Amino acid sequence: MDQMEGQSGDIAVTSANRKCYAVTGSARKIKDNAADWHNLMMRWEKLNEEGFEVAGNIVNMRLTRSQSDQLLVDESSSATSAPSASSALWQLPGRAPELQDECCKLQDVINKMGIVVMKMERLVTSQRAVQDLEEFQFGPEGRKFPLFHSWDTKHFEESSRILLESFCQELKLKQLILQEVAHTLTSDLCMVYLSCWLHQPFIPPQTRLILEALLLETGHRPL
Repeated sequence: MDQMEGQSGDIAVTSANRKCYAVTGSARKIKDNAADWHNLMMRWEKLNEEGFEVAGNIVNMRLTRSQSDQLLVDESSSATSAPSASSALWQLPGRAPELQDECCKLQDVINKMGIVVMKMERLVTSQRAVQDLEEFQFGPEGRKFPLFHSWDTKHFEESSRILLESFCQELKLKQLILQEVAHTLTSDLCMVYLSCWLHQPFIPPQTRLILEALLLETGHRPL
């Protein structure tokens, strides 16, 4: 997902970005959730940039030393078996500590992404609770007039679920990249991993559109 232009700061839920009337009850909760979605997605983008830089460092370590490593493996393979040569590659002075340090940094980034997703899950749970309350108060069809402009509470809940699913899938991809990138010897595959990290295939442009629609509907963005 491309970084959202003109949206570098968190959205604070204050009277300044509300409509003139008092926002209370279900509307207040939905509006607060919308601001939280924006802030969490911005947090994710910052972590994605940080992780891309770390992953790039890991790839550079692998590729810049690959030629000299291969020479050592070739020399070892003339007198030892292939597994022993492979072991010699990882026992080169300075290699393991450097890679381990960068891998730990990437793991830390992914752990923070996991916390973001966990908070997103809470937003979905909160939105579902609002919908259940609305159905209890007004029946399965919901209230006669929308809380904001045109969306009913089901629309808010569905949008939240779509956003959550995208980030859950993307987190799984990040975890896979972490497992594989430090052990990849071919430059093409390394570039594939870096491209996947940067462009986030499970967070398509539609995800940003959903967020913007959510912010527009709840009054965080002017119509």
